[in-house]
Amino acid sequence: MNRDALPKAYEFQDVEGRWVTYWVEHQCFRADSGAAKPPFSIVIPPPNVTGQLHMGHALNNTLQDILCRYKRLKGFEVLWVPGTDHAGIATQNVVERHIAKDGLTRHDLGREKFLEKVWEWKETYGDYIIRQLKRLGASCDWTRERFTMDEGLSRAVRLVFVKLYEEGLIYRGQRMINWCPRCMTALANIEVEGEEIGGRLYHIRYPLADGSGAVTVATTRPETMLGDTAVAVHPDDSRYRHVIGKTVILPLVNRPIPVIADPYVDREFGTGALKITPGHDFNDFEIGRKHGLEVIQVIGEDGVMTAQAGPYRGLDRYECRKRVTAHLEKGGYLAAVQDHVHRVGHCYRCKNAVEPMLSLQWFVRTRPLADLAMEAVRDGRTRIIPQKWEKDYFQWLENIEDWCISRQIWWGHRIPAWYCADCHGMTVALEDPTACGSCGGTHLEQENDVLDTWFSSALWPFTTMGWPEKTPELRKFYPTSVLVTGFDILFFWVARMMMMGLHFMKDVPFRDVYVHALVRDAQGQKMSKSKGNVIDPLVMMDRYGTDALRFTLTAFAAQGRDIKLSEERIEGYRHFVNKIWNASRLVLMNIEGATLLERIPDQPQRLAHRWILSRFQSVLDEVESALENYHFNQYAQSLYQFFWHEYCDWYLEVIKPDLYGEDPDAKVLAQTIATTLLKNLLILLHPVMPFVTEELTQRLPGSAESLVRASFPEKEPWRSDPEAEKDMGLLMDVITGMRTIRGEMNIAPGVRLKAVCLCRSAAEKDLLEANRQMLVDLARLETVTVGLHGEMPKPRLAAATVSGGVEAYVLLEGVLDVDSEAKRLDKEIGKLQKELEGTRKKLSNEDFLKRAPMDVVEKEREKAERLAEKLGKLRANRDRVEALVREAAQNA
Repeated sequence: MNRDALPKAYEFQDVEGRWVTYWVEHQCFRADSGAAKPPFSIVIPPPNVTGQLHMGHALNNTLQDILCRYKRLKGFEVLWVPGTDHAGIATQNVVERHIAKDGLTRHDLGREKFLEKVWEWKETYGDYIIRQLKRLGASCDWTRERFTMDEGLSRAVRLVFVKLYEEGLIYRGQRMINWCPRCMTALANIEVEGEEIGGRLYHIRYPLADGSGAVTVATTRPETMLGDTAVAVHPDDSRYRHVIGKTVILPLVNRPIPVIADPYVDREFGTGALKITPGHDFNDFEIGRKHGLEVIQVIGEDGVMTAQAGPYRGLDRYECRKRVTAHLEKGGYLAAVQDHVHRVGHCYRCKNAVEPMLSLQWFVRTRPLADLAMEAVRDGRTRIIPQKWEKDYFQWLENIEDWCISRQIWWGHRIPAWYCADCHGMTVALEDPTACGSCGGTHLEQENDVLDTWFSSALWPFTTMGWPEKTPELRKFYPTSVLVTGFDILFFWVARMMMMGLHFMKDVPFRDVYVHALVRDAQGQKMSKSKGNVIDPLVMMDRYGTDALRFTLTAFAAQGRDIKLSEERIEGYRHFVNKIWNASRLVLMNIEGATLLERIPDQPQRLAHRWILSRFQSVLDEVESALENYHFNQYAQSLYQFFWHEYCDWYLEVIKPDLYGEDPDAKVLAQTIATTLLKNLLILLHPVMPFVTEELTQRLPGSAESLVRASFPEKEPWRSDPEAEKDMGLLMDVITGMRTIRGEMNIAPGVRLKAVCLCRSAAEKDLLEANRQMLVDLARLETVTVGLHGEMPKPRLAAATVSGGVEAYVLLEGVLDVDSEAKRLDKEIGKLQKELEGTRKKLSNEDFLKRAPMDVVEKEREKAERLAEKLGKLRANRDRVEALVREAAQNA
């Protein structure tokens, strides 16, 4: 325990590094699967192995850490499993860019050599984000760190694949999939991000073969017409009934294709006639299958036109669009071109536009798995919090399609399927086969494709605990207690973990799913490098300390609301960290050499003691309720309010005369209560502010070796005292009212004032009389006279404030030159009024509103609101002073 004198300032850089080292070296967060304590477990959403801590990570892991540290304090055996994800496409892209600096591609190296490069990259940079999570204060069990491609997890992934294949839930087949021409791999539907972009709608004439006219179709992708195999119209569309069954000639290609009728066609879109390209559109593929149409692939996997595109072969798809459009116009086939906003799918990794394509891929048959995942939420085995996300969860699972799990990349879990060159049979096996399972031949070649990253991630809650072995960890900690995650991976990850957990473990993977919102900038915009509004958590930790960042994120983490973050807010909560430090320093200085009471009396005589002890019982309830129900912002705000505005601003100020006085009994009681409360408040703050609380706790007498091993303060219901809270509340209101008058009247803090308090009841009079010294000390009074209404006249030339049944008058005669104060206020009001008019004029200027960035406009609006509020207060003060001027004139 560090008993050295507490430095004047909190140097977080030294403290944070020291405690991270201590916690890790002493394995403070190691979970004991044999412990008798009740279990609480979380598996970390594994960040990418090449990742860097961003604000989403900081929020997510802060919230997880709060829960873990809180549950340890409550006596639970806590397991928080850390780890990283191999992140197939993302990591492969990073390494490909790395070797490209040397002029190499992965194909130049070959699969084996390239994978060696990826593993080298992983060994060099793989623990980078883990180090950052430790710096954030994450209390994971670092002895159990896992990686989605470590040996144990890899074997589990292969076993799951084989079992699902044998059960008929994994199959290989030709289906329409989303293809990324940049990453050169298939993507699952939810890996495609739809984006509204400005494009064009091209109206193209398809001449009827019999020369009787033409059918005009509308399309956003004229290059795909080279693969058209029909034109479709709605069977009830009177405009086209006469052409159904006829043939049109495909322009530029001169291939005859039929005109078919299908109810899928939207009669209101474009011309009401739809070109059908089964090889490059999901809906067209289904229509083509229904009508037995040929599938022609005119765009290749690399985004370049294929031989099927005829004279356009070898052109990039966008260059082909330009050529086709020009040739259509030249040939008289282009009827019109309109501007058109439409939704285009983009790869979630590289952001390039995806290409729908018919491809031979591996799929998971998800319907039976999805039904179980929905049932588990409906019957309450798993709760989704906030509940509003249940609707999205059910909607996606109800409309789920089979999951394309094969990826045409090299980094990842290679699919355990082997093809026989002798009989062309396929063998799927847990161990590498030496012979074909069908013919016994030995000429086998393994599938080149790897599994989707999310396939291994879907197994994370149980494979990280040693499945398929029946480990002590699984028996103790599965199902996990809660998953803390962002809504953006509700389908990518959460739903798939539910499906796999229920199928293989016969139980849900987690009891609760807490879905947190996004961290946005101060104007509510999504952070992005292109906007230049990214707030880097590492920079903020360097600048203001980790505790300040963690507390800021927590204080704004309201359920269902995005966090609007600014550096100013983080700086503001750095002041709170300093407040905690300074208050602790005050207490420590005043207990040096003291022998504290072993126990606080049940009902201390002094009102301030009874009040603060009663209020602390309420705070205990608030903290426990907030954390049990995932109201993180309420937890933070409750402690902020109590520590700063009640414990520091009131209680420590009230007891200073006892701490510095000569009454030994009063002194030791004040010392004991102040120290006990401080110790307990540091425990309550520890989950969100682990560093400063740990450092301060070591200076307090009788503290645990580490707060990690401390216990949540026990409730003492007998200390609840509503009467004391009511009485103290009245005194605080009276003092605050007199302080407000001092501030509004611009009276210097050093000037001692006289006051008169008129009470409506004898009980109020007795209360104020008993606490006269508190009024004098905290309101900085020279004297205070207390009486009943009717017994004393209302004083002249005084500013009044009303609190409950007490009218408090601050005497201003000889203290305030009311004429000078009126002139000062008039001048200040005039200045503010001019500034407000200028701001409002700017906000009414349409040109400014159109040209100025959104954040600039928002700042001007906030400025106008602040000025208007301040102006209102000044005018109210001016009215009060004017009344005093009139009163002074009457008394003259």
